[in-house]
Amino acid sequence: MNITIPMTAQEALYQGLREEMQRDERVMIMGEGVATLHPDLVQSFGAQRVRNTPLSEAIVAGCAVGAAASGLRPVIDMLYAPFLTYAMDALVNSAGKLRYMSGGQFSFPLVTLAQTGAGWGVGAQHSHNLEAWFVHCPGLKVLMPATPADLKGLIKSAIRDDNPVVLLTDMTLGYQPGDVPTDPEHLVPIGQARVARAGRDLTLVSYSKAVHTCLAAAQALAAQGVEAEVIDLRSLKPLDMATVLRSVRRTGRLMVVHEAGPLCGLGAEIAAQVAEQAFSALRAPVRRITSADVPTPASHALEQAFAPGVDAIVEAALTLTQDPRPAQAA
Repeated sequence: MNITIPMTAQEALYQGLREEMQRDERVMIMGEGVATLHPDLVQSFGAQRVRNTPLSEAIVAGCAVGAAASGLRPVIDMLYAPFLTYAMDALVNSAGKLRYMSGGQFSFPLVTLAQTGAGWGVGAQHSHNLEAWFVHCPGLKVLMPATPADLKGLIKSAIRDDNPVVLLTDMTLGYQPGDVPTDPEHLVPIGQARVARAGRDLTLVSYSKAVHTCLAAAQALAAQGVEAEVIDLRSLKPLDMATVLRSVRRTGRLMVVHEAGPLCGLGAEIAAQVAEQAFSALRAPVRRITSADVPTPASHALEQAFAPGVDAIVEAALTLTQDPRPAQAA
């Protein structure tokens, strides 16, 4: 029996972590203030496995890479995504590359957590969507779930993976509630998207917070007779293009929505792959809805204008669906 209970995304994340720490004594967590913020974990697993660290992201990531290479399964909480810039050498040059460079002699079961996205008014030094940077790095897996249930299932899958995983959570989703399975074997496969809403006229592809924006836009479009399908990628690398292509071949129209900037982002990659593999099915040009190519503003009003909104998605979708060309066989 699949029992679910309501909890926030942050609660789901740490429930998944706790379950994995109970299951495998090699799992540990390090980060700036994690032991202080989670005394229950210290009480359950001890100070050796729940460690506060100095205010130095490079040291935290470097220690975690060494721990992973030595047989442990570390999880590091780097707080905010822009702080990952201090840890790029360890994550990209060591964790991401050394399994390949060693001919498979080393594994790097390392999970890196960080919060991303606008909405809290904490300024550009704390809000910067860096996911495309890590997607571009060989050897790393990149996850950005949109729901508490997926966050729990993906943290568990990431901890069990023998490769380094970057798991980014949107700040504004952290305290949003959702139903989460209590099953300790609730796992979400890495690299598998989900169809969050079925539709026939248009495919909306997104991830993280923007999935909820797309769902709200799809509801508004339905009131105008347009049925949009919403795909939640969940995993950015590996990328589940099969689910995207299957949908686009049926709807004939694609819009990719993400909060990260437009240049060299996930939207550009998905648009390129659809053009290469399903061009004959397209009944209208592929559209991207993203933030502006500017640092994330701290002002709440400017943040709301910065991130993709429902109105922009609806307006673009109505333009796409007015194309008179008939659907073609896939």
